[in-house]
Amino acid sequence: MASNSTSSSAGFKVGDHIVYPAHGVGRVIGIEKQSVAGIDLEVFVIAFEQDKMTLRVPTAKAKSCGMRPLASSQVVNDALKTLQGRARIKRTMWSRRAQEYEAKINSGNLVQIAEVVRDLYRNADQPEQSYSERQLYESALDRMARELAAVEKIDREAAVAKLSASLQAKKAAAAA
Repeated sequence: MASNSTSSSAGFKVGDHIVYPAHGVGRVIGIEKQSVAGIDLEVFVIAFEQDKMTLRVPTAKAKSCGMRPLASSQVVNDALKTLQGRARIKRTMWSRRAQEYEAKINSGNLVQIAEVVRDLYRNADQPEQSYSERQLYESALDRMARELAAVEKIDREAAVAKLSASLQAKKAAAAA
């Protein structure tokens, strides 16, 4: 029994794009009342088109689980500046760094995701990435592109092109 409530206690409404840390950008498609183990709950119904997945999040838990609105244009600008910074690669074992990168990607924080993209980005003239490095890079780039696309109301490919241009600007600045 989906209600077409226009607002809720957590501040999200039907039609809003949101970011859920573990899954990226989704859209609230409904707010429902459900009974779970005899307890009545109000839940956000969130669709993640790219994954063909629907998630139900209790409205009371939305903020505490990290669900948030799309990044502001200031946060997007900070993330794009982060891409142009110098890669900061710690001299720790890859498995430890991979865990840290995964945690940053799943944090839902756009600037932290940009750090992963920046650190794992490879120019054509640099050595090949390992399979796991490439997987993490692609995951972070995809997460970032989807949020940028939703914020700027462009398609994912245009967002990837914008991110690539930002990464290329880093390369040009380093060569100068």
